Amino acid sequence: AWQWIDLHAGPLPSDRVDLIEAHGHVLATAICAPMVVPPVDRAAVDGYAVPGMATLGAGAYHPLVFLLPMEAALEHSAASAGAAVPVTAGMPLPQGTDAIVPAAFAEESDGQVEVTAAFAPGENVVRRGMAVAQGACLLPAGRRLRWHDLALLSSVGSEQVGVIRQPRIRLVVTGSELVAAGQRHRFDQVFETNSVMLRGLLARDGGRLENIWRTQDDRTAIRNALLAAGADIILISGGSGLGRNDYTAELVAEEGELALHGLALEPASSAGLGRIGGALLVLLPGDPGACLCAYEVLGARAVRLMGGGSANWPYAKLQAEVGKKIVSSPGRTDYCLVRLVDGCIEPCPSGLYAASRADGFIVVPEACEGYPPGVEITVYRYAFCDD
Repeated sequence: AWQWIDLHAGPLPSDRVDLIEAHGHVLATAICAPMVVPPVDRAAVDGYAVPGMATLGAGAYHPLVFLLPMEAALEHSAASAGAAVPVTAGMPLPQGTDAIVPAAFAEESDGQVEVTAAFAPGENVVRRGMAVAQGACLLPAGRRLRWHDLALLSSVGSEQVGVIRQPRIRLVVTGSELVAAGQRHRFDQVFETNSVMLRGLLARDGGRLENIWRTQDDRTAIRNALLAAGADIILISGGSGLGRNDYTAELVAEEGELALHGLALEPASSAGLGRIGGALLVLLPGDPGACLCAYEVLGARAVRLMGGGSANWPYAKLQAEVGKKIVSSPGRTDYCLVRLVDGCIEPCPSGLYAASRADGFIVVPEACEGYPPGVEITVYRYAFCDD
């Protein structure tokens, strides 16, 4: 299944987007600095710009006196001999100065400034080109842009940036028994959860939601949702099994290509892959726990690859000992939810309730029957940075 995804989910064409909208996109080409940053010498702190050598000998018991320039001199940003020019952090250095006396070491009164410490030329100054040299590689191709990357690009005057286009994702949620939260429902209906879960995961993986289609267990409605144009990837939740009302796989085979259906993957054995109308299609089981598994193992990989990202899971990894025995049937790969208890991992039951309490997951390979207590294995953590 991974080989098929890697073959069919290549990066989409590049596009140019406004810098403010580029967060989470992947750079199509490397970006080099078109200019030096800063373009001139600048003050690093608030204080007074002076010739550094003129402060030699200044001390708390031997302050040196500098004159404040007239307003006209301030407007021309130039310092006359024996003058100290007031500056704020980020301001260009006035002509004739090369050091900044911080405000804490200066006392201003009656048109003059007493300096109580010496500052060598270059102190408290950000030199021209110190932050970024012209032509330097700012960001490599393939980097997923973060907010501070966008700030860096803005510092060299970039307004737009070339990125891999994010895949347009259509969510199709099937099931006559499902109703959206907040709607009136019968006693035999349940609130639909998979679209809520998948929207958050898509945002994490760099997918752009095209639309959400909710359908009954009806062949015509499901066919219409699959054949509508406009999506790069279709994630269809529910109807992937072999029950009387499970039409998804059959419709994909009729209208497109059903490449794989039925995987040695627990708890998502009814998952599948295919193509229809030019879109890559991932069949996800309707059960929330199985849907999570199928998306993480199959769908997320396709979304990230189409957007120019990595096939690897975007989770922090840690090594931990097994605290309670983890059981798995040989011949299938297990996506197993786990909790961390006193530094050791314990298995969680499958399902949405268990997933909300899991600290992460492990992958038990198909040739393995599980792990006894004391064995150290890799855990992929569900965690925010401050967890």
